[in-house]
Amino acid sequence: MNQTHFANLVPEQAWRLGHKAALRYKDPVEKRWMEVSWLAFDADVRRAAVALAGMGIKVGDRVGLFSPNRAECLVVDFALYSLRAVGVPLYATSTTAQIKYILKDAGVNLLFVGGQYQYDRAIEAMGLGCGLTQLIAFDTGVRLAMSDEQTLYFKDFLQQGYDSQLEDEVAGRRAQASSTDLANILYTSGTSGEPKGVLITHAMYQEALRTNHLRLKHLSDDEVSLCFLPMTHIFEKAWDLYCLARGFRIDINEHPMEIQEVLKEVRPTVMCSVPRFWEKVHAGILQTVGNMPPLVTVYFNRALQVGKRYHLDYKRNGLRPPFWTIIGYTLYKHTLFKVIERRVGLDRGVFFPVGGAAFSEDLCRFFRSMGIPTVHGYGLTESTATVSVFGNLHYDMATVGSVIDGLQVRIGENREIQLKGKTITPGYYNKPEETAAAFTPDGFFRTGDAGAFTDKGELVVIERIKDLFKTANGKYVAPQQLEMALTSDPAIDMAAIIGDDRPYVTALIVPNQAELKMLANSLGLKQDKGADWLTDERLLAHFETRIRVAQKHMATYEQVRRFTLLATPFSMENGELTNTLKMRRKVIAEHYASIIEAMYR
Repeated sequence: MNQTHFANLVPEQAWRLGHKAALRYKDPVEKRWMEVSWLAFDADVRRAAVALAGMGIKVGDRVGLFSPNRAECLVVDFALYSLRAVGVPLYATSTTAQIKYILKDAGVNLLFVGGQYQYDRAIEAMGLGCGLTQLIAFDTGVRLAMSDEQTLYFKDFLQQGYDSQLEDEVAGRRAQASSTDLANILYTSGTSGEPKGVLITHAMYQEALRTNHLRLKHLSDDEVSLCFLPMTHIFEKAWDLYCLARGFRIDINEHPMEIQEVLKEVRPTVMCSVPRFWEKVHAGILQTVGNMPPLVTVYFNRALQVGKRYHLDYKRNGLRPPFWTIIGYTLYKHTLFKVIERRVGLDRGVFFPVGGAAFSEDLCRFFRSMGIPTVHGYGLTESTATVSVFGNLHYDMATVGSVIDGLQVRIGENREIQLKGKTITPGYYNKPEETAAAFTPDGFFRTGDAGAFTDKGELVVIERIKDLFKTANGKYVAPQQLEMALTSDPAIDMAAIIGDDRPYVTALIVPNQAELKMLANSLGLKQDKGADWLTDERLLAHFETRIRVAQKHMATYEQVRRFTLLATPFSMENGELTNTLKMRRKVIAEHYASIIEAMYR
């Protein structure tokens, strides 16, 4: 963990670890996992660096990566680090307009693309004059346009002439690498306005690795991490870099829709994730248990109670559980819990950090009681991921843990969380005005999140300041807190809270489809393609009860008074979600304006 620049990480690990597996990926044809040793990884990085140098990539040049998660993405990343060039990753689901803006803003001429979708969008962007001149496709199955004479396939790109002079140039750049070099420009998807390119230097990454390592020394060097969040996301990117620096093996999931199958195949010991993933796992576990004989449900609830006592009442507080609690938990852990965890693929878990959004205290308690080590934290792209995270002991599940070493955190005006330290970005690419506005006069970064500290010094994130709204009665409501409470119910997949300057709070509810189907069958409802059947009084009464229970701990003025069930989930395709699955509230309000107005008549 003594690196100052990632240009040297892969060669040093190859010398140290040799034939040990650095990466695994699933062959799309043979459907089996393929290993990439550290030596092979290093060889590919060297070839890619020489090929890029031969294409004229200079120090500080920006090169784009527009692809789902693939091993090749990491090869290109480290080749760029070797050249002291800058990687600009784009979300694989980005539209033509989005990539055109980012490529033009960052001044990208060369773009690596994953599959057909990414290639087609890139060709469209080239036709719109974004400055892009060269594409390199990872997938050899990509069908090139008839007029395209420029695009190379990655395998051909790697086989370009191996010039000894270019090899010397790469070695020279690696030797001159500085911690102040820009490593990446990461564009935030944003819930409103244009994307902003966050500047991330090698020094920021190295400080992030150092401070996180202080909390992670208990992990062994033989951990297996599953990479399934987009590599574009700062959480996954910083986590992958930490894993590689430690010598962990990274198994790469290319297709998000295959995550359930891949989890069972990989059975990771460590993995970074977002709350949405755990909401789905929770719903799946409850559905599995619910389909078993009633006695199993009783047995499971009793096991959770014992697990709570064991982990949360005793182990969390550094105490030895009573003898009979140890016996009871051990019994449940090696029987029911083990069966469920194996079925999901989480039975080998050692450390599962969760971030990117609010994580329900109830969900955290549920998984911790089972012995599944979910660890909640808070961070931003601008802070190189982690700001705070649960400690090993005495953590409060209503918080996002304690602030990491070396970072100053204070609560400013409007209860805003403000940050200062070596992991904080110097600003946004090509945006001097936005950069100036993002910092206080004394140099603290404005997160835009409202928060507070507990008496024990743990950080609580309340809400995005811009999302807080006031009802017509003058009461402030934090919509994310209420949405999190509602979606902790397995019957509710998504929820959007409405109420700004309205007399009361309402909600747009997307039901969990599996739960909805079972409920509809039990009520004898015919599930038409439209949404009319979702207004059945019996169905609404059922969800009204679920909502009442889910929000019972909220203040009366915060509670949902009326709601509408939606047949279609919010989506990125419709512009209602960002690439990181955050809601674009303004877009949702526009799309469902008539439904919202009907709830206030």
